[in-house]
Amino acid sequence: MINRQWTLASHPGGEVSRENFSWSEAPVSNAPPASGQILLQTELLLCAPTIRNWISGNRSSYYPTVEVGSPVIAPAVSRVAMSDNAAFPVGARVLGTAGWQDYQWVDPALGYRIIPDAVSSVDALGVLGMNALTAYFGMLDVARPKPGEVVLVSGAAGSVGSIAAQIGRIVGARVVAICGGAEKAAWLREACRIDDVIDYKAEDVATRIDALCPGGVDVFFDNVGGSLLRDVVARLNRGGRVALCGQIATYDGAAGDPPLDMMRIIYGAIRLQGFLVPDYAHRYEEAMVQLGGWLEAGELAHREDVRDGLSQMPETFASLFRGDNNGTLIARVSDESGRLI
Repeated sequence: MINRQWTLASHPGGEVSRENFSWSEAPVSNAPPASGQILLQTELLLCAPTIRNWISGNRSSYYPTVEVGSPVIAPAVSRVAMSDNAAFPVGARVLGTAGWQDYQWVDPALGYRIIPDAVSSVDALGVLGMNALTAYFGMLDVARPKPGEVVLVSGAAGSVGSIAAQIGRIVGARVVAICGGAEKAAWLREACRIDDVIDYKAEDVATRIDALCPGGVDVFFDNVGGSLLRDVVARLNRGGRVALCGQIATYDGAAGDPPLDMMRIIYGAIRLQGFLVPDYAHRYEEAMVQLGGWLEAGELAHREDVRDGLSQMPETFASLFRGDNNGTLIARVSDESGRLI
């Protein structure tokens, strides 16, 4: 078997491009490097904004930085191609981290879970995957919206933001979503049943927040950061909460965040809290059950943007930061029969 692989050629200093990655092909060993390991064949790779941090060379990231010359990694659905572990039989689908490559030997004890037959591969990586867990814990444990409160969500048409916005609706809050583009805005209104939507590509966001939230904002679930965070903090009510989920506005080397009004934060008893979904690993089962229940009840709309081809992975990933995707962005590396794509 030949393994196609993307390694990191350089840490991106600005916008991600194909030049930051290096393509290679090499044979795969048929023997496990250590007892109990399994050989995984990658089926789907998730394009998540956090990968931008993993490859940036920023050693303050919560995840070990990807070194130059090492495979780029991503949350993935893979199939067991060979096994030296009875708990992970050949043919089983597993959820866990994979390289931007076709095959890899792994120790399944390092966070790999078998996907139930009733769950599709796309759903396991999408509406029931890491991004959905991020929305679940960020909204319910960090932001904690209450019925009747005003909740604002940025990046609301993305895989995290759309689930976060819908959880806000489910718990009885009034949700205002921010997204880019008329089509995304329509999807949030019609499919996700969000109360109000602001299209930042066509409207002045601060002006629209004032119009839609004359009584202020109680909760802000932020995927964007930058000047938007500053503007929303200025409109938070006393006791307001901000769940700091992402900073996509600055991932590609844009100017740093503008200063926040710290006295307003102090006097308003406002709480800004970052969070990491791995810290909730002991509660993944709880979240999966609840998310699955909402999904079955028709309370969670979702969509995935699945693009074929490992060879196009750099371009697929880079498109995430231009907002070109509609829903959770996933790359298909092989099909269910194992045919490489």
